[in-house]
Amino acid sequence: MKLLSQSKSFKGWLKRYRHASTSVNADMNFAIYLPPQAESEPVPVLYWLSGLTCTEENFVQKAGAQRIASALGLALVCPDTSPRGTNLPGEDDSDYIGSGAGFYINATQAPWDQHYQMYDYIVDELPALIQQHFPVNDQQSISGHSMGGHGALTIALKNPERYCSVSALAPICNPSQSELGENIFKQYLGDDPQAWAQYDASLLVADAQQKLPLFIDQGDVDDLLQDMLKPDTLQAACEANHYPLTLRMQAGYDHSYFFVASFIEDHLRYHEAALRGKTEVAYY
Repeated sequence: MKLLSQSKSFKGWLKRYRHASTSVNADMNFAIYLPPQAESEPVPVLYWLSGLTCTEENFVQKAGAQRIASALGLALVCPDTSPRGTNLPGEDDSDYIGSGAGFYINATQAPWDQHYQMYDYIVDELPALIQQHFPVNDQQSISGHSMGGHGALTIALKNPERYCSVSALAPICNPSQSELGENIFKQYLGDDPQAWAQYDASLLVADAQQKLPLFIDQGDVDDLLQDMLKPDTLQAACEANHYPLTLRMQAGYDHSYFFVASFIEDHLRYHEAALRGKTEVAYY
């Protein structure tokens, strides 16, 4: 791994690294925040997945999460949202396909299948790397925003045994039933809706064998709410399948990082409680 930068933050350290990824067959960047407690003992880790067009830096620069992560003793791991510089045709032509838009899936269609294996990277390769090189224990949770919320939900629904908890802010909940989601899935996965269903939280809840509770915050003036995010579809699916969901509609909030920063403390406290096996979840 190559250290790209490091800054002290709330008595801990925020560091950025680049490494050669076998999953995506390219270099990948990630940021990690190590709280001060990591200097004396291994700490639990929260994986944060960011949204379209983001890098590994957006969350750590805009969400204000390090202060509360320091107080709670949580490590934060923030991967980039896609491979970069792979020289695939069209990789930098759109905000929705290619660079910054890995969608946390394993692409099966050319040319994306050469590098866009973000599901394997997040589920297997990155956690193994973090465990090997940093003072973290084996307790992990996952969260994210927008496209990253989609990633967090689908990854946790498919791998509930790996995570103590999952949450999302303004996640894409039913991408296979939106025009934009369909176009993205066709590019990465082809024309078969059965392949799309493997990365759609609203469809995955029906087959869940282990029901890891879902915790979601959503702003009610989000301009993507009806056409892209569709939390009501996920809520209906959870009700139909008796799947535990806490969905909080937050009045007046949009899709921006002002929204994320407003509620990130709730999410970190929720995950800290689960990671440490507490029976009570504390909100501020």
